[in-house]
Amino acid sequence: MFLELDNKDKNKIAIIDSKGNQCFYGEILEFTSLFYEALRKRTLIFILNDNSAGAAMGYLGAMSNHVVPLMLGASMDKEMMERLISIYHPEYIWKPAHMEEEKEKILLKKYQYILVSTGLKGYPLYKELSLLLTTSGSTGSPKLVRHSYANLEAQAKNISSFFELDGTERPILDLPINYTYGLSVMNSHLYSGATVLLTSMNVLDPQYWMFLREQKATTFTNVPYSYEILKKLRVFKMDIPYLKTFTQGGGKLSEKLHQEFAEYAQKTKRKFIVTYGQTEGSARMAYLPAEYAIEKCGSIGKAIPNGHLYIVDENGKEITEPDVIGEMVYQGPNVTLGYAKTGEDLALGDERHGILYTGDMAKKDEDGFFYIAGRKKRFLKLCGYRIGLDECENMIKTAFNTECACVGNDECMKIYVTVRREHEKIRQYISNKLAINSSVFQVCYLSKIPRNEAGKILYNQL
Repeated sequence: MFLELDNKDKNKIAIIDSKGNQCFYGEILEFTSLFYEALRKRTLIFILNDNSAGAAMGYLGAMSNHVVPLMLGASMDKEMMERLISIYHPEYIWKPAHMEEEKEKILLKKYQYILVSTGLKGYPLYKELSLLLTTSGSTGSPKLVRHSYANLEAQAKNISSFFELDGTERPILDLPINYTYGLSVMNSHLYSGATVLLTSMNVLDPQYWMFLREQKATTFTNVPYSYEILKKLRVFKMDIPYLKTFTQGGGKLSEKLHQEFAEYAQKTKRKFIVTYGQTEGSARMAYLPAEYAIEKCGSIGKAIPNGHLYIVDENGKEITEPDVIGEMVYQGPNVTLGYAKTGEDLALGDERHGILYTGDMAKKDEDGFFYIAGRKKRFLKLCGYRIGLDECENMIKTAFNTECACVGNDECMKIYVTVRREHEKIRQYISNKLAINSSVFQVCYLSKIPRNEAGKILYNQL
C-alpha cells in the first residue's frame, strides 16, 4: 500500500487539522476501500486542497487505489480551473463540500469533502504515472509534472532517513499539500508513522500558534517569507517548548536570517535544517545537516541519500573545480518522469531516466557543499511559490490591454507596463490571481518596453 500505510498502528492518529478533524491510520485503510467502491477504476481525479483532513484523505485514497490525482488549490481562480479541466478531462473531482454546485452527482461525502463526477471521458494513463503537480505555483499553467510511484516512495524514504523521522514526530504543516514541498512533508511523516498537523492558517494568525502549542508540534517547516515574518514576530523569545526542529526550503533564505536561526537553534539545542528541491525532483534533492548550519551558512548542503549532485558548463561537461559556477544537475530515483502539456501526454513514459537539469546556477566549495548563485530560466520563487514570469505577463496583458514585462528576484516582482494609471489595480489583480501577498509586487510605468529587432523584450535593460 502507498507509504506502507497498512503497516502502521491502526490506533495511532495520522492526521489532525485545525478544523477539529482527526483521522487514525486505521481510518485511512477504511477510507481507501470506500474510495475504491466509489470509483472502481484507474483514472484522473482533480483534488482541490484546503489543507484539511478531507483533502489529505482524498489524496491518500487516490494514491492507494492507483487513481491519479492532480493536486490543486481549492482557492484557484475559476477560469484557471476550467482551463485545466478542459485540457486534461478529469473524470472526478474531490473538493470541499461547500463548493458543491447545482445538479452535481455526489458519489461520496466524507470529512466535509465530496466526490463528484464530471461526465468527461479521461485520457489513457501511463502505467507508472502516480501524481500530477503544477509547475508554476498558482499561475494555472497547463504544464504539469508527471510523478511515478517510485519517485514518491523514494522521496518519502529519503526524507525520513536524513531527518531521522519516527512516530513521535508532530509536524505543523501550513504549506499547501498541492505544493511539492508541503506534500513531501506529509508523505515522509506518514511513511514514518507520525502525526501530521494540517492547517490553512498562517503564522500571522494567533490561532495558528494556539493550534501549534495545543497539539505540541515538534517541527516547523516553511519558506523564506515565513521565516522573515517569524523574525518580526520575535519567535526567538516565544514559549514553544515542544518545537525541536526548524526546516526551510522553497527558495534561498538570506544569509543574515540563516545565520540568526542557526545560532538560535544552537543556543536552544534545536535543529535548523536548510533544504533544496524542485517539483521535478519530487521535492527535496539536497539538505544542509544541522551541525553545518553555522559553518556553511548560505549553502544548500549536499545531495540527499541515494542522490547525486554535480555542476556542468554550457557544453554539458562536468565542472570539478571548486567555486566555479555552472548549471546544477541532480541524479536520483526521485527524479520525475517529465512534463505533460496536453491530455495525450498523460500516456507518456519516463523521459528523464533519473537525471534532472535543474536550471539553477550553482557552485560548490572545496568540501563539496553547494551554493545557489541564480536561475537560468525565467522563474521566481515568491513566498515559496515558483512563479512563471511569462505567464504573469500574459495575464496582465490580457486583463489590462497593456504591454507588460515582468522581472525581479525572490523578494520582489517588478511589473513594467505602458499604462500610466491602474497600477494599484494591476498589483491587486496579480496578487489575487496568484494568492500571494501584494507587498511582493511593484508596478512601474514605461512609455515603451525595450525590445530588440526581432521584437523580443530586452529584459537585461529592465
